[in-house]
Amino acid sequence: MQKNPVVFWELASYDMEKSVEFFRHVFNWRIDFSERLGFFIVPETSVPGESMDGGIFTLERARLPFLTIYMQVENIQEKAKHVEENGGWIIEAPFELPGGSKICLFNEPSGVTFAMIEPKKNRGWALINHSNLVWRKS
Repeated sequence: MQKNPVVFWELASYDMEKSVEFFRHVFNWRIDFSERLGFFIVPETSVPGESMDGGIFTLERARLPFLTIYMQVENIQEKAKHVEENGGWIIEAPFELPGGSKICLFNEPSGVTFAMIEPKKNRGWALINHSNLVWRKS
């Protein structure tokens, strides 16, 4: 497996319903609304490793639509330092989500925004579904 793999993506749109319909009709994607999360989830395909989960939601704070790619890391504080040491900058410092995972938003040197996620530490368990943070005994 790739070290620090891309594990999730999200599309911030002016109109999530319109974006969802577009991807459903053009690419025949299965897209489900998550009441718990408050936005649409594009689940990975039934073949593990063939695709990854994604999310589609309506803009709230940002002015322009955007696409964010999430990389999974083991130590988010350490990686945030590496971002800055290598010419990037932190947009949103690492913070903990209600489920215990941590997220950090950053720009790489040319200004493109990415995100990293450090899964909640569960000894003996592995993260298998990033959008719903589903774990399985390893």
